[in-house]
Amino acid sequence: MKSVKHILARKGSNVTAVPAETTVFNVLKLMADKNIGSVVVTDNGKYMGLMTERDYSRKIILVGKHSDETTAGEIISTNFPRITPESSVDECMLIMSENNIRYLPVFDVTDQLCGIISMSDVVYETIHSQRETIEQLHSYIQST
Repeated sequence: MKSVKHILARKGSNVTAVPAETTVFNVLKLMADKNIGSVVVTDNGKYMGLMTERDYSRKIILVGKHSDETTAGEIISTNFPRITPESSVDECMLIMSENNIRYLPVFDVTDQLCGIISMSDVVYETIHSQRETIEQLHSYIQST
């Protein structure tokens, strides 16, 4: 069974992070430039949470705030379920579905952030794993 470490090995463990005092507008520009849907928000270099496109739409636009006057630290999402590189892809898919979230921070045994995975990463890994299984079964059938 595939695990989060397989996803991180494929996509890398680099994360895009910003200090909590960064304006939401500047975070959105960064997200657009990098074509990503979330960034890690830090306080003195330590993980605080994630700011996602959903945070922007629900905590800025819908409540009439201004993205150039609000900081990322004011609207971040926190308290994500904790997953590790050893967590299974199936477990992550279940967590994301049950909690209606699209991103999961990954923490190592020392509780340090070591990556972020998205629902897209989980779906890709699941499809890739299924293709491998199909190819193996196909080879087995042809060899008999």
